[in-house]
Amino acid sequence: MPERKTTIRRVIFLIAIAYLGVVLLATLFQRRLLYFPTKLPLELAERTAKVEGFVPWKTQAGQTIGWMIPARGSPTGSVLIAHGNAGYALNRGYVAKPIHLAAPLEVYVLEYPGYGARPGAPSMRNFLAAGEVAFNALPSNRPVYLVSESIGAGVVAHLAQTFPAKVAGLLFLAPYDDLGSVAQSQMPILPAKWILRDRFQPAAWLADYHGPVKVVIAERDEIIPPRFGRQLYDSCKGPKDLEIVAAAGHNDIAEQSPEWWQEVLAFWSKNGLAAPERSGGSLHLP
Repeated sequence: MPERKTTIRRVIFLIAIAYLGVVLLATLFQRRLLYFPTKLPLELAERTAKVEGFVPWKTQAGQTIGWMIPARGSPTGSVLIAHGNAGYALNRGYVAKPIHLAAPLEVYVLEYPGYGARPGAPSMRNFLAAGEVAFNALPSNRPVYLVSESIGAGVVAHLAQTFPAKVAGLLFLAPYDDLGSVAQSQMPILPAKWILRDRFQPAAWLADYHGPVKVVIAERDEIIPPRFGRQLYDSCKGPKDLEIVAAAGHNDIAEQSPEWWQEVLAFWSKNGLAAPERSGGSLHLP
């Protein structure tokens, strides 16, 4: 009997050591599990942009911070897209181009640090800082609308929190309320919520935002379970609209028609906050 107890203790000890080892590895390499950037040289990115109909988006200092599609005719607003955790900004033509066709808008896609040809490393701090730089580089004389995919919800929510009077409307594709909760749901045997460094918190950051918000959820989202998007929607304080796409997965909802985007733009325009700092005129749909 004593030998059996000793064996059991040893087994428990080894299991505990193995578990702590897994937790340590998850802690050390968590950003490799969260961010999946595609990188390429700037020259190749510029050639790709030209083929895809984008032009470089640069700061006054000449730093390339993303890509944009100029408006058809005189622009009546700007749309800034914060994309998901994989690929790079030029992959998002399926989001940007229908918006461009829907109305005379300038469409900008933020490039995150460490993605595409942009130097740096992916992290929440770097994403949020890049978002602020991008927002401040937008034209200041017309309405600004923010669109996010997946992890980009955190960037968009942060910008709405930081510049509430300057954001005329939000749209979230496959979002979440708290990334720590999503991580915990995906890795239930680990203390994921507590070891996560880059804890984007869109619901908390939108607590004081009262502009129009549209949330689009994939009914069968295998990456971000639908309940997290619904919790974000429930937390929003202003005019809001929820769309649940039946039988859709995580990557099935971002590509929409120009007509669908016209409905989104009409929702934003009808319910938008007054924004004196960007009072460049109301949105006109074709």
